[in-house]
Amino acid sequence: MKISIINGPNLNLTGKREPEIYGSQSLDNYLQLLAAAYHDVEFTFFQSNIEGEIVDEIQRVGFDSDGIVINAGAYTHYSLAIADALRAVPAPAIEVHISNVHAREECRRHSALAPACVGVIAGFGLDSYRLAVEALDGMQKNG
Repeated sequence: MKISIINGPNLNLTGKREPEIYGSQSLDNYLQLLAAAYHDVEFTFFQSNIEGEIVDEIQRVGFDSDGIVINAGAYTHYSLAIADALRAVPAPAIEVHISNVHAREECRRHSALAPACVGVIAGFGLDSYRLAVEALDGMQKNG
């Protein structure tokens, strides 16, 4: 199974940025632990602060991956370009958020990406990524 994990702006600062919201563990460290726990899954990891690079990555991996886990950061709330890219590829996508975006500012409660995804997981810290991997694994096994 191939899963692509794509992260958007400021997620490279996870572990340093607002630890009361995002925790103190780095995203890179967590993703390495995740990959070690799922040794039967071939992961690719990508992070960019630039919207167009995220679109390019979705187009690059979306035809060969069995699933995409996407945390587009602030782009989640308004990027039609990222939503359109997710719709353009056959790989199912799951939107993830480290924090519970519905318990935060009003502007974070809307997702432009959710309609292009098979599901949304939010509020479980970095473990939101593991839950998304589990969901994609279950989808593949159940057809």
